[in-house]
Amino acid sequence: MSAVQQPNVLQWRVVVAQRLQKPTIQFTVVWAFGRMETKPVITFLKTLLIVYSFVFWITGAILLAVGVWGKFMIGPYISLIAENTTNAPYVLIGTGTVIIVFGLFGCFATCRGSPWMLKLYAMFLSLVFLAELVAGISGFVFRHEIKGTFLRTYSDAVLNYDAEDEKSLAVDNVQSSLRCCGVYNYTSWLGSVYYPANGFPPSCCSNSTDCSPQDLRNTTINHTKINQQGCYELVTSFLETNMAIIAGVTFGIAFSQLIGMLLACCLSRIITANQYEMV
Repeated sequence: MSAVQQPNVLQWRVVVAQRLQKPTIQFTVVWAFGRMETKPVITFLKTLLIVYSFVFWITGAILLAVGVWGKFMIGPYISLIAENTTNAPYVLIGTGTVIIVFGLFGCFATCRGSPWMLKLYAMFLSLVFLAELVAGISGFVFRHEIKGTFLRTYSDAVLNYDAEDEKSLAVDNVQSSLRCCGVYNYTSWLGSVYYPANGFPPSCCSNSTDCSPQDLRNTTINHTKINQQGCYELVTSFLETNMAIIAGVTFGIAFSQLIGMLLACCLSRIITANQYEMV
């Protein structure tokens, strides 16, 4: 009669060890699979954020260019519209420069995969978003107030024209570049302090080669040597068009910051939760 074979102590230990190792093996498989899923996500977000930071850097360069353009191209018009001195072009230049610097910082933070750098980048983007939103709204509202302000300041600049101060030089710039004369027409100059002794300013001439100072002082023929159209309608139309463009670009750039903020926050959160994924 053969006895039923009982498992010895060694066999029991092997079975227990196998059962104890099974959860560990399962956890290892899940952990590795999670790592395989998370790493491509981080790489994908990094790629998107680097591309966005490059585009953000380009927007900074655009703002810088717009500021320089505004300083040299529409600076005279702005100086006539603003009753006080305006630093708007310098603000755009400064903002563009700061955005260029932080655009490079965003690329660096993304490549490093540093959560605190990414959070700082997202915070900066939120500040830029708010600043540009306020600037865009102000520009859009200001666009509708141009005519009244310009009429008042330009009329005052014409009446007190002396050919030397900043506003007088701005008047000359406007009249020569837009080929206009006076506010509504050339008769605006008849009541100025400049006209009795000098006639019309040279910037009113329709043909500079056939428009001598003597002709401009000669009340019999001077009106035939100058541009007949006034500057008021031309300037307000020019400014309204360009202010609308600037405000539109500002709004577009402002709302693009939301994309960068979302990408930076998501990437920072994922990297923080999966520190082993940092490259």
